[in-house]
Amino acid sequence: MAIGLLAFAMTLSGTALAQEDADAGADVEALAPPDVPSALAQFTTAVEDREPVDQVSFVENDVRSIIFFSDLRRLEGRTVTHRWLHGDVVRAEVDFQVRGPRWRVWSSKDLMEDWLGDWTVEIVTDEGEVIAAETFTYTDAGR
Repeated sequence: MAIGLLAFAMTLSGTALAQEDADAGADVEALAPPDVPSALAQFTTAVEDREPVDQVSFVENDVRSIIFFSDLRRLEGRTVTHRWLHGDVVRAEVDFQVRGPRWRVWSSKDLMEDWLGDWTVEIVTDEGEVIAAETFTYTDAGR
């Protein structure tokens, strides 16, 4: 299954694509205590109007790029990092400055066709705390 993706400039490192907005987002805000940071995250093939267009968990290696989208809450004034891991190997770290009570950010990773297996992106605070993590599996398209 081929998934159409935007082309990105970076091949071996993560790319910060965007960060923005301080929408109140009361729906998610009501789910957590007012002083506890939170993050919603997912892998997607594209971002439109600051929202992921889909959610993917398995990607075949004829696809060469993937996006990790995060909706961050109560992290204003802090730095968060998308840490891209292939197995136990850190392949990229992309830092974001959070400038609002709700801040949506995304980074991308260009993939080499032989980088098969599980990929995880951790959302790490400036204090080193992992507040969310998601995994996708990169598989051989010929199988």
